[in-house]
Amino acid sequence: MTVPSPSPGRLRQMQIYVPGVGGARPLVPVAPDALEARAASVMSADTAAYVIGGAGMEATMRANRAAFDRHHFVPRVLNDVSRRDLSVELFGRRHAAPVLLAPIGVLEMAHPEADLAVARAAAAENVCYIFSNQASVAMEDCAAAMGAAPRWFQLYWSSDDAFVRSVVARAEACGCEAIVVTLDTTLLGWRPRDLDRASLPFLRGQGLAQYLSDPVFRAAIPARPPETGLKPKGFGVVGTLLSLRRKGRQFGLSIGQMRSAVAHFTATYSRPDLSWSDIARLRAMTKLPILLKGIRHADDARLAREHGVDGIVVSNHGGRQVDGEIATLDALPSVVAAAGDMPVLLDSGIRSGADVAKALALGARAVLLARPYVYGLAIAGEAGVREVIRNVIAEFDLTLALIGRTRADGLDGSCLAG
Repeated sequence: MTVPSPSPGRLRQMQIYVPGVGGARPLVPVAPDALEARAASVMSADTAAYVIGGAGMEATMRANRAAFDRHHFVPRVLNDVSRRDLSVELFGRRHAAPVLLAPIGVLEMAHPEADLAVARAAAAENVCYIFSNQASVAMEDCAAAMGAAPRWFQLYWSSDDAFVRSVVARAEACGCEAIVVTLDTTLLGWRPRDLDRASLPFLRGQGLAQYLSDPVFRAAIPARPPETGLKPKGFGVVGTLLSLRRKGRQFGLSIGQMRSAVAHFTATYSRPDLSWSDIARLRAMTKLPILLKGIRHADDARLAREHGVDGIVVSNHGGRQVDGEIATLDALPSVVAAAGDMPVLLDSGIRSGADVAKALALGARAVLLARPYVYGLAIAGEAGVREVIRNVIAEFDLTLALIGRTRADGLDGSCLAG
């Protein structure tokens, strides 16, 4: 008789309970609220505001969580759940679990190893990592650390098309398997926590690694920064100059060049005039699958299908852009119905393995995990990210079994009440 290997859920429990006999405790808290609280305690005030905060009165953030709370499992019993298959297929690759790491910018605020620590953790746990357009480490360095592990690239469509072509080509060259175009940040949302601290990390040169490592962007840096008429004063200027100097040394640029680079970035980073006609232009730039991240309306899902898009990420940017908008889980069923055969992923509000199961039951093919892994990064670096990934996948595995199901890609609305 062959004894089956431990499932991810059972294995993770034993990784915690067995060392616990000797007094060991997990590196990061398992409970989502405790995880956030611990991370907040080790982050700087500016970092906590940037990572934890949302738009306006943060009603969208609350709505994202409330939507998960409204849905309830109805478990079935006496099904053989001794073996589970957590895998899902996306664009020809079979992923070991329906969890990808969302693109999150400026990770250097949370930990000095930033994206590189996340890339290593993702590779070690065999989950896909979506490189951020606003990364703190160049995509090539992260790709080199991931070996054959899956990675995608997030694109913020700059007003400089030459730069867009360059980063898309770089993403292809370093093994990215899809391009995820973020649509909900053509303008920066109104974020009171950041505004109250008058803190925008990009002005300190943070989160610009994809730009500062790009030959097209570097060639376009003006000789002198443009005159804005704004004259920053006070102690913060010293800190900003020190940050620019550190970044300049990392990328071989002087403080003056860094100031010009930051100015060029702020002038070109987004495209408020982006339209459906631009999708065809992106298709001409790449043969990779194209996903649109930030779809919340069924009509936009239909338009995405008409314009030959390959996939959709239902996202409201974790509640960071529009205060009082629809929760992603509430938007999901209508988007899935309109998307046809296109795979639909869900982002925003995922905190647990049970959340993953609910999202899949309502039609998502997979989910993007975001803030929780940043919390793990802030607490314990690469090891903290790995523990968060393991915990979410373990709970998903156990939830699947305990509601009487055996396949991630077999979840549907019949396992939920109503």
